[in-house]
Amino acid sequence: MPLSDFIINAFATLFVTIDPVGLAPMFLAVTAGMSALERRRIAVRATLTAAGILLVFFVAGQTVLNVLGISVSAFRVSGGLLLFLIAVEMVFGKRSQRKSETAEKAIEDQQKTDFHEVAIFPLAIPLIAGPAAISAIILLSGQAPSTVAYAGLGVVIFFILACCMLAFLLADRIERLMGDTAQLVITRLLGVLLAALSVQFIADGVLAFLAK
Repeated sequence: MPLSDFIINAFATLFVTIDPVGLAPMFLAVTAGMSALERRRIAVRATLTAAGILLVFFVAGQTVLNVLGISVSAFRVSGGLLLFLIAVEMVFGKRSQRKSETAEKAIEDQQKTDFHEVAIFPLAIPLIAGPAAISAIILLSGQAPSTVAYAGLGVVIFFILACCMLAFLLADRIERLMGDTAQLVITRLLGVLLAALSVQFIADGVLAFLAK
C-alpha cells in the first residue's frame, strides 16, 4: 500500500472511530456546572490520559498479540467486526445514545468522587480511548508498510488527539454551530464510511487466512 493511501486510510479510520466533534456535547454534559478553568483542566487531563493509553497499544500492541498467541489476521477480522458494530450504531443513531448514557452515569456519580476523575472516566476511557480506537490502532500499526508509514500513523494519532482537546475547549461553540440535524447527518455519513473501512479490514484478514 502506498504511503499516502495508508496515511489517508489511517486518518479516516481513527477520526471516524474516535469522533472528536461528536465528543463535544458529551464533554459539555459531563462538565455541566463547572467553571471554564475546571473544564480546561479536565480537557487537558482527559486528552493526555487517552494519549498515554493509545500510545501503549501503538507501541506494544503487536507484542501483546504475540504473547497471547493471536495472529494479525485473526485480530483484523475481530477488530473489523468490532468497528462494523460501531458503524451500525452510528448509522442508526445508537452510538450517541450509548455515549449519552455513559455521560449521564458519570454525572450521577460525580457528587461521590473528585470531579477530576471525570477526565479519566468517561472522557479518556471509553469515549476517546475505547475498544474500537484501540483495535483500530493495533490493526493499522500491523498494516504499516514501512517505518515511515508507522511514524506517520503516530503523527495521525496525536493529531486526532489534538482535535479532541480542541473540540473539548470549543465544545459550547461547536454544539451551537452544528445543531441536532447537522450532528445526525454527519454521524450517519461517518458511520457508512467506517462500515466500508471495517469490511476492508475483515476482507484482508480472511484473505490472509486463506493464503496460509
